[in-house]
Amino acid sequence: MKIAILGATSRIAQDLILSFSKNKEYNFSLFSRNIKLLKEWASSANLNGEYQVQAYDDFSDNQKYDIIINFVGIGDPEKAQKMGSDIFKITEKYDDMVLEYLKLHKETKYFFLSSGAVYGGNYQKPVDENTVATIDINNLKSTDWYTLAKLHAEAKHRALFNFSIVDVRVFNYFSHTQDMNARFLITDIVRAIKNKKVFKTSADNIVRDFITPPDFYHLVQSIIEYKPINTALDCYTQAPISKFDLLTELQQQFGLDYSIDKVVNIVNATGSKMHYYSTYKKAEKMGYKPENTALEGVTMEMKAILIA
Repeated sequence: MKIAILGATSRIAQDLILSFSKNKEYNFSLFSRNIKLLKEWASSANLNGEYQVQAYDDFSDNQKYDIIINFVGIGDPEKAQKMGSDIFKITEKYDDMVLEYLKLHKETKYFFLSSGAVYGGNYQKPVDENTVATIDINNLKSTDWYTLAKLHAEAKHRALFNFSIVDVRVFNYFSHTQDMNARFLITDIVRAIKNKKVFKTSADNIVRDFITPPDFYHLVQSIIEYKPINTALDCYTQAPISKFDLLTELQQQFGLDYSIDKVVNIVNATGSKMHYYSTYKKAEKMGYKPENTALEGVTMEMKAILIA
């Protein structure tokens, strides 16, 4: 089976590649804007000779892929905030490149990395199968650009109902390979533990569901093995975790010191979210069964960072 991965320098893509590398039945072509960086990573991961590293200009209709996975995008909320409306151009450019390919190769499966942000709204409760996407079209803000870019892509995909396209909505992802300087709740916590600093947080007891590399791999593998389908699905684990339950556990296991502060610098590139996770378990029908809860996944990845 031949798989093309776009955006192969992203951490979530590379985690998936490493998970796949244990299966020799797959042949990969890795695409990126930064060929040098990708080759250096492939070498450090001992993948040289096993994977073909290519520039986007090398992506061609003449090549045959069974599966294309598109990770192109911005994972760091601070970078997404700085990028602003350019997120539309980037998302559409590479998505359209794949859609043109599918017109000539209708049997190819296409997986697009979407986001839980497509639902919009204020996330005062977790989303489910009946949740309606909410966009205040008369009062658009910069925090809406990312949401709209993903929503636009998903709408195009559903219109192409004859093609096998699955939009995978990631809400919260955590891995020990991530850039710990990125501005996420979980990476802010890691830095506080490593630097022996007090983690300052707001009194809001937000709830998150962190999917980690093992379960993300299981999810993608389930989609690969499932019949061709045009749909969107949400990522989830066995159970989400509230912020203060997470902080209490990390305090006990890793010595995290935290305090509640009224004035905290929080980066919300896609808006504030109290319950940013999904109870819509459509992937269950494809055979996906998460092995971990959010807490179990986070603590395993934390151990890889702090007790390595």
